This record gives sequence, structure tokens and C-alpha cells, in this order.
Amino acid sequence: MIGNFKKGLLFILLIVSMESFGQQLPMDFSSSSSAFSSFSGAYFSFSSDPDSSSNAVGQFNNSGGAAWEGFAINLVSPVDLNFQNTISLDFYRFDINAHTVIVKLENGVNPDVQVLQNIQSGAAGWTNNLVFDFSNATYSSTGLPVSATGTYNTLSIFIDGGVVASGIYLIDDIDDGSPLTNPNVLDVIYTNLVWEDNFDTPGPVNSLNWHHQTQVIIPGVGWANGEEQHYTNRIDNSFVDNAGFLNIVAKQEQYSYQNLTKNYTSARLNSKFAFTYGRIDVRAKIPIVAGSWPAIWTLGKNIDEIGAYWQPSYGSTGWPACGEIDIMEHGIFPNANINYINSAIHTPCCNGGNPNQGGIITTDLANDFHVYSMNWSPNQITFLIDGVGFYTYNPAVKDASTWPFIEDQFILLNVAMGGLAGSVAPGFSQATMLVDYVKVYQSDDVSLDEIIDLKNSVNVFPNPVRNEINITSEIEPSGLALYDVCGKLILKKDGKTERLDLVNLKTGVYFLEVYFGTEKVTKKVVVE
Repeated sequence: MIGNFKKGLLFILLIVSMESFGQQLPMDFSSSSSAFSSFSGAYFSFSSDPDSSSNAVGQFNNSGGAAWEGFAINLVSPVDLNFQNTISLDFYRFDINAHTVIVKLENGVNPDVQVLQNIQSGAAGWTNNLVFDFSNATYSSTGLPVSATGTYNTLSIFIDGGVVASGIYLIDDIDDGSPLTNPNVLDVIYTNLVWEDNFDTPGPVNSLNWHHQTQVIIPGVGWANGEEQHYTNRIDNSFVDNAGFLNIVAKQEQYSYQNLTKNYTSARLNSKFAFTYGRIDVRAKIPIVAGSWPAIWTLGKNIDEIGAYWQPSYGSTGWPACGEIDIMEHGIFPNANINYINSAIHTPCCNGGNPNQGGIITTDLANDFHVYSMNWSPNQITFLIDGVGFYTYNPAVKDASTWPFIEDQFILLNVAMGGLAGSVAPGFSQATMLVDYVKVYQSDDVSLDEIIDLKNSVNVFPNPVRNEINITSEIEPSGLALYDVCGKLILKKDGKTERLDLVNLKTGVYFLEVYFGTEKVTKKVVVE
């Protein structure tokens, strides 16, 4: 659930390094990380195989506005032509015309290269295993032949390149021979159940576990993102039924509150439990009616947001500096398959429509329960559905801009209406998200050095230094101490510290100790 777009407060001024966004081959379009960017008027979207509705494919649209409309994707693992010099894919046409398909490799150790394949006129449908042999490639810049070698980080596709013509085509199973790997392996397994709500008692939501957030966060407007609902604490909008399910009900009704009249009501629950590191499992069945926006997500306990449960005691930080983890969202991706769900990360570096997100097409969201999960360690955040990981967030640099996830987060459950979810379906009356349980797991006895490489997680820069040094780490330090080469304590700081002023220090070598509770890391610092 995208936050309220307030400008967040940065804890430290560091260079932002965005997480690389892309896909590795082979690629079957089952994940949103397989999305191609498009240019010169082309358009990419996800679609379903006409011959098998459960199979996700990529849809490549030429608008007919330019001769060289195309599509490109950055690869997490580069194509290595020294390992295998062929790339294959499956191509679907809806017409009977002849077509050309060009696969181009860019951003490599050698100049850009490409291979063209002709598809003869014939029946509509799939041309399977269309092979592009880069031992018979051409240089993209000159057209001269080359037996291409080396690695390339970008793959581009042109359909009928050089011709001004519109058309819609499907592509599936792009394969360069790379072995299948799982980029979403969990680095920490959390097994100790520390908090849960199984919704066993019919009636109102358990007030010991949940807070109804009803006060609008934008006075005079309502909620963010153009949403059209009021959230209430009425049993009409949230209750536990006799079957043991939490019902969050969005209803069409005119409702006035805080001098605002809205045409829909719903509920937004804040958990009265917050934690750092662990796994959340939520078993739920979500509404998919047009205009509804069900969400399962977390926010930093320190968010300064009016009406939030933790705000009176802990609200010190704006959004997105508090960090937001969207475990599941549905309905705000108008071109996606109806069974597509999305997960996302919002931080100061990257928020709103940012690249730090991933999704998956699953089965029958309207009628089936699924377990939506998020596994959060000091190293990475992995999203899963029914126990299978589909997206992992792991920025190369973890600082306040990319990784505010060193403090407690709390859980939110809600169904919004309209706004980013688009127009509400005509005749809408109500839509319900059913929640079977919410469970949080953590570890009992996992030390810092067991779950992260603590020494390598600490960076000090610049080094050598003249005036001021910055300290970053995956875990927030509990203190710092600086010693000279004779072991004399020069200065000490307790608590949260990301900078040291070294203006008055003499030139020489010093040793900086960075403390994490009972653990410490020592770094050599050279003062010029």
C-alpha cells in the first residue's frame, strides 16, 4: 500500500545506490521482474497464453508510429556467449503474415551484436524454439558479420524492425542455456511463533491485537492516492464470522466523517505488535472486483502519521523514511492478469512507482485462500506465496535511503477503494477480504554474526579522511570508539551514530571500533 507521499527525513546523507532491477535467463514471464521496457512507441505488458490460460507470457505491442519500436531488459546475470552462443524463444502471432524478429545484445564487454530470424507467412499461433545463433551475428553498428563472444547485460527485441507497422505479439521461454537458479532462497529460517491471531472468537475484532485507524491522514481530503473510502471501526466493516475468518468489508454507502463525505466505507487495521526481523504469514482470500485495492503490508513503528496506533509514542519519522513493506497488493495494475499480485518496498531512495517491486500470477484469487508471506532478515527481504519465493529485495548498499529496515515494523490489513485501483465497477455493493490467520515468526538464539557477515557489513568512508568520516552498516551501531596506534582512547560515542568529526586529529593511523551490543568490528582509519 503506497504511503502518503510525504517527504521523508533522511537519517544520514549518503550516496544512494538503487537496487539493480532486471531478470535472469531463462525467462518464462511468470514474475514481474520479466517486464521489458519499451521505446519509440512500443508497449509491453503481461498476458496469458491463448493455448493455456495458466501460462504467463509477455505481450509485445508495436504501435505503428515508428520504424524501430523495440523492447529491452537489463539482466541480473549477463548472457555469456562463451558458455553458449545461442538464444531461443517462442513467438506467437495473431495474423498469418511474415515477420522478422531481431534479438540484440547490448552493454557488454564487446560491441553490440544482433541476430535476425525470419518467420514465414502461415497459420497464426506459436513458432516454438526460434533459435538465434550468435556465432553468425552481425555488429549492430555496422552490419558486418561476427562470431560474437563475451558477456552482455542487456537483451533487446525488435519485431519487424525497420518497418512502420502495428501489431501485437507474444513471446515466451527466452533461454540462453543458463542453469536454472533460485534467486529467492531464504537466508534465515524463522521458526519461533511469537505473535498470532487466528480469529477464533466471533464478533468484533480483538482490540488487544488490533487498532482501527480511522482518522484521515490528509485533513480536508481523506486518504492518500486518491482513495474514495472512509475507514471505520464499525462491525459492518470489520468483524470475525462464525467460521473463524476476519472479514474486512468495503461497502458502497454514503458516509460522513471529519467533515468529509465519501461513497464507500471499509476498515484499516494496525497490529498492536511490532517487531524487527522475522517472517509474517497471512492466509487470506482477497476481492478482485474492479476498483478494490486489498493490501497486506507493514510500516515502521516510528511513522509520524496521524491516527496510526504507534504514532503518539513513537511517531518521529515521515513516510517513506520509516520504510514500507508491501506484502500483497491487488487491483492497482490495470494491465495485469486478474490473478496477479504484487509486492513492493518503499524507502527514501525509491518510492511510489519505483523499481523495487515484484509480482506473480497465481491461481483463482477470487475463490482460493493463499498464504502471503514476507521473510525479513538483516540481509534481505523475500516475498512468498504459498511458501514459494517470487521476489527478493537486497540492495548492494544498505543505508537510510535504501534500508530503513533496522527498526520495528507493524502490520496493516485493509481494503481501499478507487484511486490507484481505478474506477469502481458499476453496480458495486461490497467486497470482502477474508483472513484466516496472521502469524509472526522470529528466531530464538540467532546472533548477529550468524545472520550477517558483520565485519563486511560495516563501511567507513572516506578513508583516508581529513575532516569527517561516515559509518554505514546493515545493523544500527550501539556505539563507537576511536583509538590511536598506542591504544589510547581518543573519543567515544554511545547510541546511534553515523558520523565522526575528526577535524582536530593529528595526521596518522587510528583504529575505529564499531559496537553492536556485545559484538564489535574494528576498522583502520587513516587521517590525512
